[in-house]
This record gives sequence, structure tokens and C-alpha cells, in this order.
Amino acid sequence: MTTQPNWLIDENSPYLQQHAYNPVDWYPWGEEAFDIAKKENKPIFLSVGYSTCHWCHVLAHESFEDEQVADYLNKHYVSIKVDREERPDIDAVYMKVCQMMTGQGGWPLSIFMTPDKVPFYAGTYFPRESKYGMPGIMEVLSQLAKKFHEEPDHISEVTKSVTDALAKTVSTKSETRLTKDITDQAYQQLGRRFDFNHGGFGSAPKFPAPQNLLFLQNYYHFTGKKAALKMAESTLQAMADGGIYDHIGFGFARYSTDEKWLVPHFEKMLYDNALLLCAYVDCYQITGNPLYKKISEQIIDFVMREMRSKDGGFYSAIDADSEGVEGKYYVWDYEEVFDVLDEDLADLYCAVYDITQEANFEGKNVPNLIDTNLESAAEEYNMSLDELESHLEEARVQLLEAREQRVYPHVDDKILTSWNAMMITGFAKAGRAFENTDYLRVAKDAAAFLDEKLTVDGRLMARYRYGEVKYYGYLDDYAFLLWAQLELYDATFNTEYLERARELADQMISLFWDEENGGFFFNGEDSEELLSREKEIYDGALPSGNSVAAVMLARLGYLTGVTEYHNKLEEMYHTFYKDIDQGPSASTFFIQSLLMMDNPTKEVVVLGDKNELVNRLQREYLPGVNLLYSKDHGQLANAAPFTSDYKKVNNQTTVYICENFACKQPTNDLDEAYRLITGE
Repeated sequence: MTTQPNWLIDENSPYLQQHAYNPVDWYPWGEEAFDIAKKENKPIFLSVGYSTCHWCHVLAHESFEDEQVADYLNKHYVSIKVDREERPDIDAVYMKVCQMMTGQGGWPLSIFMTPDKVPFYAGTYFPRESKYGMPGIMEVLSQLAKKFHEEPDHISEVTKSVTDALAKTVSTKSETRLTKDITDQAYQQLGRRFDFNHGGFGSAPKFPAPQNLLFLQNYYHFTGKKAALKMAESTLQAMADGGIYDHIGFGFARYSTDEKWLVPHFEKMLYDNALLLCAYVDCYQITGNPLYKKISEQIIDFVMREMRSKDGGFYSAIDADSEGVEGKYYVWDYEEVFDVLDEDLADLYCAVYDITQEANFEGKNVPNLIDTNLESAAEEYNMSLDELESHLEEARVQLLEAREQRVYPHVDDKILTSWNAMMITGFAKAGRAFENTDYLRVAKDAAAFLDEKLTVDGRLMARYRYGEVKYYGYLDDYAFLLWAQLELYDATFNTEYLERARELADQMISLFWDEENGGFFFNGEDSEELLSREKEIYDGALPSGNSVAAVMLARLGYLTGVTEYHNKLEEMYHTFYKDIDQGPSASTFFIQSLLMMDNPTKEVVVLGDKNELVNRLQREYLPGVNLLYSKDHGQLANAAPFTSDYKKVNNQTTVYICENFACKQPTNDLDEAYRLITGE
């Protein structure tokens, strides 16, 4: 590393800061870099990554800290660094190009492009020297620089084909509408990919894909197909037993490197934990199984301890590496457990959590319960299950204290609106389902933080760090925050959240809606113009903005009675018909909206004192019930205009129930109302 900083030194992104002292003369994305490239007639090397990305660290250490590589880049290229988490709009465009050119993508993303920002070559990680069947980075750099200067016609041909190919990816409206048949197809596709031995979908590496679990639980509710719930439960249980779950400090790692969830990629992302929290809470509401409540509460414990800022927002990620070694913070030597615990407790803990002298991960141990039956273990040690769990908890606390003495991994402490919104959703769901006011307070505080710090002149922004707010919010920021506001309304019945949800939805439509073809663009009409304006529908590591927007427009239309929200959603069913019809299971979050729109749903308005009926409905999993509650009908009218004529009958608590566009007589009989609402 050089002692002289490059042009990234004044940037506030943790990822860009990691590269500020590279000998590579990095520029942040901006006109200055492009102007220099044009003036000096140099190609641009664009490197996209994020601060907790393991292979980004490897590439940086091998090549960007290497004087020879840096020297070549500085002489022959203009080099630009982008944090994909701050600029997902840039990442989306160039990742699509990489996938079109190479058939695959991932980070670090390496793009070679003209000064006009058009790529002519793309890849991901390049080793320092040729290996793994990949060319070395020096070879790539020298060949492409030569080609750029000596074969301008070839470069023009490639760049033209890239821009033409991007233009062809624009979704155009189909005359055919998506129907709920597509939800059955998605369910069947997931069934074909389901791992009946270990839970989850596909083979290693295995990702949690919480959107699939949320869909399956929703699908089970509307269809009664028990296999859907069984797939979700098997996966949730297997992940909770596996090493992908941190049994000492709690929280889930990014993915499992093997099929049985044993060895994680140790990085912990805010969004994975947020969406998995939602999935576990929903599963608890459906089944009443205390395991799902326990894991939900443990995720919350972890987030509160390690990912919450003093301002009430949530940090983005915790690195997999510490002291340059992946997983070092999390793994254990067999002897080390005996150093921390007394012998009997150490024996017990090691037996239960698969910690052995042989080890289960590169000479070390990842604690897990994959082959453990706690009831059998309790029997073996002549204890009740409660006694066993009490001893294991005593051991866990001591091991956590010992682990906290180690060098802690790097934390990416920027606060992203969309990811924070997901965690607010998780806390609000948990607060409602478990009747826990502490969880609700955390959710409210985080929502207030986003309103106060990440909203500028009414415009939602994307990132906050050390007092600096940057980048206009993307579709994901609006869609996920809309979800959070609706969950906060469901949990508190404070109409301010419903009014804020409407405000966000209206802004989202005005900033991102494609008037010509329907659907939402990723970046707003007031944002920087890029090579193409992306419109994403497929779910990746997290649901796409269009997917979340679709489900929230369905909910908001029912809750407020404003038909415009459902009209937009109907258009989306034509816009994305071709994309989703090709692979329904790639958009499982989106098609939850079809379950809501094409199955019978109920709109319920309760006026009067808060009562056991309302409490009971809040505790239960009822995605087909859209519940409004108020002491006084007047409080609801602003947010939900259709309620303006609703009044209490006989001056008693009154329940209005509408189903399939027809309303029943209002009733004061709360037991009868519950039967009508739930069908029980």
C-alpha cells in the first residue's frame, strides 16, 4: 500500500475508503474521470464491489495493492471504483452487460469500457497470474489496452452490439395478463428444486432465499397445500440447525458453501437477517411452533447488539474476514472450548454442537446442530430438556464473552434506506406477532430516523453515513419503505403510517413509473442518466423493487380503497407477463400479489375500543385480511377515504366486513365477526 492517497480519499463509502490508499489512481464515478478518459483517449477500467466482499478483498490484495498492476492501470487506463450498495443503479446496468457477455456475474465486477461509458469487455475476479482457467489480470489489461488503440473498429462493433442488446431487454407490455395459475407453476418449480434431505433449493452453494419461503407460506395459506408449508418449515429448521446460523452470537451468514448448511460464507448481511426474521415470524404465526419465535428473538438480539447504530438506524454488513482470514472470528478449536468452559460443560457443549478434535471446517469447528436431537441428548445426559437448554445457554454466554475478545470483523456501517426498511418490517412483524412493545419501539425509532435523516426536501435518499446523506433513493428504497410503513400500520394502527405509505406510493409512481410500458424503472426520472434505465423483476439476493412494489400496491389498494393502486398493478401483470411466464420461481415475491388479487380477500374495519378481536387478528397470519382499526371513524377517513361514512352502530364496537366487492351488515357481535373473518 502507498502512503499517498488517491482520489477516493474524500469519499464516505466504507468500500471506497478501503481503496483510498491503493497505488492505483482510483477515481470515484463522476464526470471528472470521464472527461480525463476522453481527453487522454484512454479506456476506462470500472471495478464494482462492496466492503464485506471476500473476493473483492482478494482481488485488491493480489492486484490493486501491487505496484506493477497499479503502474500499468495508471499509464493505460482511467480507473473508477464504485460501491454497488451505494450505486445499485450503476451496478445493475453493468452487471446485466457482464451476464450478457459472459453468461455469469458476481462481485468484484470488472468492466472495460470506452470514455462514453459503453463496455467492450466484462468479467468478475481476475487472478494476479493466470490460473483456475482464467487469464491473469496483467494479461487482460495489456491485451485490452492494445485492442482499444489498435482495433477501434472492433471496439465500435462490440459497443454497438452491447447498446443494441441492452435496448432489446426492455420489457414491453403483453396483451396477456398474468393469472394465479402462475403461482401454481412457481410452487411446482420450487418443488422440483427442493432438497428433501437438507431443505432449501438447488445444490451448493446454498442461499437462504427468504422470498421463496415467504411465498410458500403465503401459498399454503391461500391454497391449503401442506407440502408448501412443509418445504418452508424444513428449510427454516435446517438453516436454524446448520452452521449458517451463528449458534453463539445468533444471526445468519450470507450462504452455505455446502448443501447441508454446515459451512457458511461467514459474512452477515442486514437484508438476509431482516427477510429471514420476516419468514420465521410468519411461520410462527402459522404453526405456533416455539422454535420459530425463539430464532426470531435471537435474530433480533444479534441485530440489536451488533448492527444497530446509536441513532436508531441499522448497519449494512459484517465482513466474513478478520485478520485476513475468512471465518476466523467465528470458528473454534476443540481445546479452546475447554479453556473457556469447565470440563463437564465443555464436554456437553462439544457433544451437542459437533465440536471435535477432527474438526468440521479446515481444521476448525463450526458449531451446529445438524446431527443433534436435543431430546435424545437430554436423555443421554440424564437431564430434562429444560435443564439441557439451560446448561447450553450458560455455555453459549461464556463462549460469546470469550469470542468478543477476538479481533472483530470489519463492519460496513453505512445506513441504507432500503435495507433499513426491511429490518423495520421484521421488527414491526415481530412486535405485532409477539405483542412486544420493545420491538415496535425499535421499528418506530428506525422509521423516524429514515424520515428525519434520509428524506431531503421530500425526496427519499439512499445512503447515510457520519451525517452525510447521498444519492437519490432508488425504486428499492421507496418500495421497501412502503412495506415498512404498512407493517407499522398493521402493528400500531397509527394512521400516520398509512398516510406516509400513500405518500411514498404516489411519489414512487411519479418518479419511477414507465408510462409507455408499465412497471417501475430502478432509478428515478430525476436521477443521473446511465447507459440504460433498468427495470428489474427477477428476485436476486433480495426481492426486486418491482416485486415488492406489486405486493404493496395490492395491500395499499385494499386498505385505502384507492383504485389507482390496483390499476397500476393490473398494468404490471401485462408488463411482466413474458418475463415471469418464462420462470415463475425467479419472481416468487412478485407473484404473492397474484395470490392477493386473484383469491378472495376481506376488508375489515373495526370501530370502537381496542379489543380481543383486534388483538387476535394481529397475532394471526392472515395475508388475505386487510384490517383497519380506529376508535373514531374520522381518524381513518384521510388515509382510507372509503371509511368516511362508517360509524359505530348502537354506540358499541362495530365490525364492517367486505368480501369479493360485497359488504356484509355491520355487526357488534365480535365472536361472529371473528368467524366471518377467519372462516373458523
